[in-house]
Amino acid sequence: MARLRLGLWQSPGELDGVEARLAWLRVQCEASPGLDLALLPELFLSGYNAGPAALSAAADQMPALLASVAALARTHGLALAFGYPERAGDALYNTACLIDATGTVQLRHRKRVLPPGFEATCFAVGERAPEVVALCGVRVALLVCFEVEFPEAVRALARADAELVLVPTALGDAWGIVAQQVVPTRAFENSLFVAYANHAGVEQGERYLGESCIVSATGACLARAGAEPTRLFAEIDTDIIAPWRARLPFLAQSAALRPTTG
Repeated sequence: MARLRLGLWQSPGELDGVEARLAWLRVQCEASPGLDLALLPELFLSGYNAGPAALSAAADQMPALLASVAALARTHGLALAFGYPERAGDALYNTACLIDATGTVQLRHRKRVLPPGFEATCFAVGERAPEVVALCGVRVALLVCFEVEFPEAVRALARADAELVLVPTALGDAWGIVAQQVVPTRAFENSLFVAYANHAGVEQGERYLGESCIVSATGACLARAGAEPTRLFAEIDTDIIAPWRARLPFLAQSAALRPTTG
């Protein structure tokens, strides 16, 4: 039996600068005792719609800022997953990472599918497939925003025995179908849990949908935010996965639908 106490923190889009974001994160940690893991949005530490120059400048501050986040994780005995701009050589990546309760980075994933718009010119494309690690006995993986909208991405993680997929996102208010229908479908068709953390409010003219959610392996929504900043909580109980996959064996039977070559 593996159970994980998950928090999802839908942050205000208008947080001004990396120090304000770190201060807000500190308040959430202090206000949420008893959690094993908390998930935050895409590019949380810099802001998503901050602009290319601000994202580049924020990336230069990330080593020190990540050390501060690791210290928060240790202080509160809490794993933290979040997005940030990562510089590697001359390249800038839209990256998500998972820091465990000891302050150790367990996962780092660079976004591999960049949507049309500023991301395609601001960020380099990640080259490595996401990995799966055990956290509190639960097999956890990371995707970033647009990636979860591709069935292949979540199916590959399900085949790698992931039980919980963490998705930091920056979903605008024109795309409600993603949070309301696509994300629950990804959980249902792969019989795994999906946590989807969005921003709220407005950032530099970009209005976010909110509607962060935690979805069960059955496709049922365990917790869902509205449009305002908030904290969500749910227990991830992986005992339901095996019987649910036996009842609806999508993974086992999908091989029969693969095209054959003649």
